[in-house]
Amino acid sequence: MKKKIIGQNLVIVSVLMLASAFVALYYNINYGETDFVPLLVPSLITMALGFFLYFLGRKAKKKLRKEDNFFIVTFTWLILTVLGMIPYLMCGTFDNISDAFFETMSGFTTTGSTVMTNIDSQPHGILLWRSITQWLGGLGVIVLTMAFFSQKNKAHETQLFSAESPGIEVDKLGSRIRNTAQKLWVIYIVLTILCFVAYYLGPMNLFDAVCHSMTTVATGGFSTHQASIGYWASPYIEYMCTLFMAMCGLTLALYYFLIVGRFKAFSKNEEMRWYFGIIFIGVAVFMLLFYSLEYTTVLTADQLSSFPMGFEETFRASLFNVVAIMTSSGYQASCFDYVAWGQAFIIPTVLLMAVGGCSGSTSGGIKVSRIAIAVKNLIADLKRQLHPQAVIPVKMSKRSLDQTTVMRVMAFIMVYIITVLVATLLLTCLGMDFTSSFVSCVSAMSNIGPAYGMTGPATTFAAIPDIAKWILSGMMLVGRLEIFTVLLLFTKEYKVTK
Repeated sequence: MKKKIIGQNLVIVSVLMLASAFVALYYNINYGETDFVPLLVPSLITMALGFFLYFLGRKAKKKLRKEDNFFIVTFTWLILTVLGMIPYLMCGTFDNISDAFFETMSGFTTTGSTVMTNIDSQPHGILLWRSITQWLGGLGVIVLTMAFFSQKNKAHETQLFSAESPGIEVDKLGSRIRNTAQKLWVIYIVLTILCFVAYYLGPMNLFDAVCHSMTTVATGGFSTHQASIGYWASPYIEYMCTLFMAMCGLTLALYYFLIVGRFKAFSKNEEMRWYFGIIFIGVAVFMLLFYSLEYTTVLTADQLSSFPMGFEETFRASLFNVVAIMTSSGYQASCFDYVAWGQAFIIPTVLLMAVGGCSGSTSGGIKVSRIAIAVKNLIADLKRQLHPQAVIPVKMSKRSLDQTTVMRVMAFIMVYIITVLVATLLLTCLGMDFTSSFVSCVSAMSNIGPAYGMTGPATTFAAIPDIAKWILSGMMLVGRLEIFTVLLLFTKEYKVTK
């Protein structure tokens, strides 16, 4: 059964890789690019392996346990990364496995960190495949497969779905997981089309609009240019990008509620109010820092020259940066370099990285709902100290949460912090400075992209040690699957079914 499900995933991905190959063929014929074969061969290998595993496992009679879903999801993402990096190696984009694996993992996990130093000179097929990896990873490869293939066991479907997309409450969208997956992908595709139209109406050409619409809706941040969104130096593009990043940082299920007329379910969503509240506070803090630091002697002339000019540009730069960081998109605009702006921007930037978007969105991070629950639990605990006999529940969207849910949230945040600190220690042992190490780990864990210092927005991750790339790649996967899906594989209680 496990082989069958993994095989289905490989077949789906191979079709999209094959589509990249045909786009590459067009540019090979008309412009002399050379990435057709490097995309065609891996797509056929992936498809053949997918069908082989599918037919090998379709007659399996042994029922899967709940724990096996975590193995299926984790192994699927790993094998897709290994197969997905082959085009980079065959095309000569990278000459070593560490860089190719890092770039592919960054794509599928929608992190957006890159080791490419020559993006503008890459062939179109490779750039399209790079964007597709983020688009697939945004909503999830397993979720896409479930939209096409249904499983016999509904309980198994639910567990598998939740292992890859923990924040989506499947019971609110339909009785069948396949129907839920289809609804989510329809919403996802519609958002992608709307984003494409918005970009294409601006200065982007057809190819750039296609690639950026996929990476924007996935809140991934990969671009077809080294300068990212700043390549166009267009306020229109920056506002449109900000709009769609913010939209995709919301729980995707909310759009379904709007479509079917469940306006009450939409309006009473407390996480959404927290989400926009944090964005508002973040923009206010950034604007305050810009205006206050401009009149101090703390910054150098070079740092001040990187600041936005005038109210509109200051507002646009603040809004873009806050949304890009919080939604884990990581795009860079024409005015986007919090490293150049000075150390005062480090703390608000790292806090936004850690918070992330809403649960059930394409964004990374701890998630707004968990932050809200943690804050409410802290307030409730303070009240209990004053009134020991009082029953003070923790509520979200006017619903009381059981203690198990609250403890699970607190455990998630604790494991997130411990993982970041341990990884930071490892990176510093490899020779990286503390600030670059710490922010890189937060960025990888929250699937952001740019970090700080030697891995900041104006640079790439190419210069860091190869071992550091493998550590950060692992953190990207752990962060994308929200920690416990991967962590459970290393517990004593877990045993893989043979």
